[in-house]
Amino acid sequence: MLQRQDDAPPVEAFAGSAPLSRRAILAGAGAVLATSTRAFGQHEPPSTVTKPPRDFRPGAAPTTYFTDPDVISVDPAFGSYVVPNSAICRLWTGGLWTEGPAWNGVGRYLVWSDIPNDRQMRWLEEDGHVGIFRVRSNNANGNSFDRQGRQLSCEHVTRRVVRYELDGSATVLADRFDGTPFNSPNDIVQHADGSYWFTDPAYGGFLYEGMPDEAGGPSNAQGRLDPRLGQPAGFPTARRVLPNAVYRIDPTGRIDRVLTEDQLPDPNGLCFSPDHKTLYVSSTGKGPGDTGPGGKGEIYAFDVENGRSLANKRLFSDCMVDDVKCGPDGMRADVDGNLWAASNAGRTVGYSGVTVWSPEGQLIGRIRLPEVCANLTFGGPKRNRLFMTASQSLYAVYVNTQGAGPA
Repeated sequence: MLQRQDDAPPVEAFAGSAPLSRRAILAGAGAVLATSTRAFGQHEPPSTVTKPPRDFRPGAAPTTYFTDPDVISVDPAFGSYVVPNSAICRLWTGGLWTEGPAWNGVGRYLVWSDIPNDRQMRWLEEDGHVGIFRVRSNNANGNSFDRQGRQLSCEHVTRRVVRYELDGSATVLADRFDGTPFNSPNDIVQHADGSYWFTDPAYGGFLYEGMPDEAGGPSNAQGRLDPRLGQPAGFPTARRVLPNAVYRIDPTGRIDRVLTEDQLPDPNGLCFSPDHKTLYVSSTGKGPGDTGPGGKGEIYAFDVENGRSLANKRLFSDCMVDDVKCGPDGMRADVDGNLWAASNAGRTVGYSGVTVWSPEGQLIGRIRLPEVCANLTFGGPKRNRLFMTASQSLYAVYVNTQGAGPA
């Protein structure tokens, strides 16, 4: 006996009704099953908009809203940065963990890393073409372009920072400190004085996105993992020795440690304010083999003294939004000094994406994505398009501001 889902009387009880055919019964059962599976979320991926689920693909139907419903003004101040008729668009998908977007203003293309696939990708502004830009990339993570238009990349496997020169050659800027190899350089930015600043946490020690230590090292204490697998013959392995830290590469080539693990655990993304007087650093969770307390998913601000050292550490944001931890990663500042930070809210649907903070650390806006966002940058010919690398995909949305300087 087929019972309606709302516990109404059985179908035979309706007087004068026509007999139900087998096809009608099966159709009704299918509808009930579809309702049940939607209720339990088994076959419908989570969306940032509840009903109907949002389709972010380039060829998808319009959002039908004048202002994108996933660009949220938390504070009225954010309204001036929203372009009403611009919608979030997924430009590409097919990665394993995308990171490090950087915009080349002369070539008018975006480059980013697909870390586990050991490649860098490129999106062309003129026609939206996406292709492989560099493979093998040594599991590169963060990328940036300096003021001379040269690409900077942080490589996990080789534990180094490289610069791709304008003639196509590559220069190793840093691969060790005081004779000891780095852990896995993660993110890099340039100061106005020409120096490069980068973070060196331990995340490249994960087997999935880099190379574990030699046997006995922090990320391979039991020696069960073979770091040589998947690498070219004779590829050198190493063992992590240095604590997590932030470093500065002087234009002369000198390398200084400007922030220690004790001062800020697990430094990850970093960004200068438009006047380069403030450095923002995100402190994230433990990496493989970390024995310290680990970061709490917060953003800290430091005064930059004489372009060479940091002082006056202060909590900029705990990244709590509606009692949800929106863990930060990569960050960029706009010309007004607002900080746009990638948000990793895990399985809390609707809070991954981007959080936007005023220079005073006040949350003013959010951008919701259906995937965890790891990094972002401003690009496009006018530097007014926000590109976001999120898990397996690349997203973009136009905003009514410009990024502060090259990215």
